[in-house]
Amino acid sequence: MGPSSTPDLSTEVIPLSLSTVAVVGLGTMGTGIAEVLTRAGREVIGIDTDQAAARQAVASLEAATARAVQRERISERERQGILARFRTFSDLQAAAEADLVIEVVPENYELKRQVFAELDAVVRPDAILATGTNALSVTRLAADSQRPERVLGVHFFNPAPAMKLVEVVSSVLTAPAAVAAVTQLARDLGKDPIAVGDRPGFVADGLLFGYLNQAAAMYESKYATREDIDAAMRLGCGLPMGPLALLDLIGVDTARTVLEAMYAESHDRLHAPAPILGQLAEAGLTGRKAGRGFYTYEAPGSPTVVPDAESPAADGALGAGRTVTSVGVAGSGTMASGIAEVFAKAGFDVVLAARSLEKAEKAKARITKSLDRSVSKGRMTAEARDAALAAITPAGSLDAFAEVDLAVEAVAEDLEVKQQLFATLDKVCKPGAVLATTTSSLPVVACARATSRPQDVIGMHFFNPAPAMKLVEVVRTVLTADDVHATVRAVCAKVRKHAVDCGDRAGFIVNALLFPYLNNAIKMVQEHYASLDDIDAAMKLGGGYPMGPFELLDVVGLDVSLAIEKVLHAEFRDPGLAPAPLLEHLVAAGCLGRKTGRGFREYAKR
Repeated sequence: MGPSSTPDLSTEVIPLSLSTVAVVGLGTMGTGIAEVLTRAGREVIGIDTDQAAARQAVASLEAATARAVQRERISERERQGILARFRTFSDLQAAAEADLVIEVVPENYELKRQVFAELDAVVRPDAILATGTNALSVTRLAADSQRPERVLGVHFFNPAPAMKLVEVVSSVLTAPAAVAAVTQLARDLGKDPIAVGDRPGFVADGLLFGYLNQAAAMYESKYATREDIDAAMRLGCGLPMGPLALLDLIGVDTARTVLEAMYAESHDRLHAPAPILGQLAEAGLTGRKAGRGFYTYEAPGSPTVVPDAESPAADGALGAGRTVTSVGVAGSGTMASGIAEVFAKAGFDVVLAARSLEKAEKAKARITKSLDRSVSKGRMTAEARDAALAAITPAGSLDAFAEVDLAVEAVAEDLEVKQQLFATLDKVCKPGAVLATTTSSLPVVACARATSRPQDVIGMHFFNPAPAMKLVEVVRTVLTADDVHATVRAVCAKVRKHAVDCGDRAGFIVNALLFPYLNNAIKMVQEHYASLDDIDAAMKLGGGYPMGPFELLDVVGLDVSLAIEKVLHAEFRDPGLAPAPLLEHLVAAGCLGRKTGRGFREYAKR
């Protein structure tokens, strides 16, 4: 083999145990990785040119292990062993005996390349070099190294001790033995590793940052407030944090760097950083670490949000609404019965109208079962159940809505069907009654124009199952009266739902942010970048999502998902929102998710 030839990897020895690990860069992430490694019995060489950072890393490990002793998770003797295994240095020469080096210096290519060049001259020939980047090219770093077959990516998630996901990133140059050794180390650390190829953002951040970017753009357009955007995604999707609060935590500047790298590769407009990210970053308003980003914080580094000029006024500032004591719910499906249950439990008189009295009676029977379950689980008393059921009057015609103060339709998601229903409500309902649609994707104003009183029409988008989900998107059209908006906000408070305001455009808040993310996950599978299981695991373990995207798609229904994707694409005309062909093919094949026994996965028939 000539001096410039690629090494024969089959004869190379990779240190499988990786018992000594150097961590270069002792910021938050480096310190967290060092803690994980020392707790798992590894010798850790912490390297940072900033001696204050090194001292802070030691102090953080001392504090974390002291808490673990206090909580009886480890003994004092074990704690002393952990602390003894962590040594800090200010020079990369200290990495000379490491089996593995993990660099987690700031996301700057030149800085990382320089670290790798210096490490090439220091480490053993068999040592593995890993970058902790989530935005820069692992392949480029490998190609610039003297031993590209030893270079890979190992992407931990913050906070490293708590988060289970580790993405192990191979370039086309990486030796399989190096990947195997690092993957095994991740398992030894109690983590769940997934293998991914080299592209900006990898799996978890590749999906997450597109979604965060759209949320920033939504806020920038003044479509909804920061509080409403964050509350909508927490309550509507069960996410641990709203997107704007998460951007503040990650760092607005960091997010912009990741998005720039993603856009450079994808040229997808969804990845082009929202201008607000650049404006905040240039102003030094980079999030929590600066004390101000999308929100204002008590002090730099503090998680405590404090009121500022953008903080919302109390609901009382909306002005007086109309009196609502009786509610009509139109429909007989799951959504209609769930909404009727919500109103009845809150003390409203409810008329539940369907196309026939028999269908309305069946819907009430479904409510009875739901309330019985609540009683059996101790969530409500038998007396409260009986009172709620007594408040519901089934009806076989919308004529029964003559005296209701609020009429809520929850019929099929078909514009023509809804328009016909609103035309009937216009004739039947008394003057001053508020007319609401629960549509999740159709234009509310098109329902309003089917009436002679569009000022009385508003959207009330409940989430399924309505009794359990706390969120209601309140959708104003350009014609909705102020007192109608105030009325619906007050009603939401009375039924103990969290109302968020948004304008009348496709997807409102939740679906406009959720479905492009789901579509991008489908594209990852379509492009053979990652498997369904790895993507679902990445989002649950790396993003704290309650369900992976493919689990969620199969629950929602692929036909429903495709319909929403088409509405979003038609409204915004963004090529990046075009439904993934794989989704269209599955729907055409009748594979619609759990309801048909097969979607992205197969399900046992009930």
